[in-house]
Amino acid sequence: MANALLSIQMIPKAENGVDTYPLVDEAIKVIDESGVKYQVNPLETTMEGNLSELLQIVEKMNEKMVEKGCASATSQIKIFYKPDGASMDQLTEKYR
Repeated sequence: MANALLSIQMIPKAENGVDTYPLVDEAIKVIDESGVKYQVNPLETTMEGNLSELLQIVEKMNEKMVEKGCASATSQIKIFYKPDGASMDQLTEKYR
């Protein structure tokens, strides 16, 4: 059972005005390949899983940005942690 939600906004530092949208797509691809449940939103992507696993995914996302030629990347994250269970559906059910 998932115990955390982690929302991340990846802000890659690209050189010479390079379009960063393809880099953000690469970051989301890292999430997709991890197999965790996730939802892409306009300003951030939210993942659902175990906290340690989600933090490892964030690390891989940052490594991917460097691999793709970024000098650096900023990751703005929010974490909701609930040891007895956390889910996106549970937190948003009253809005559906």
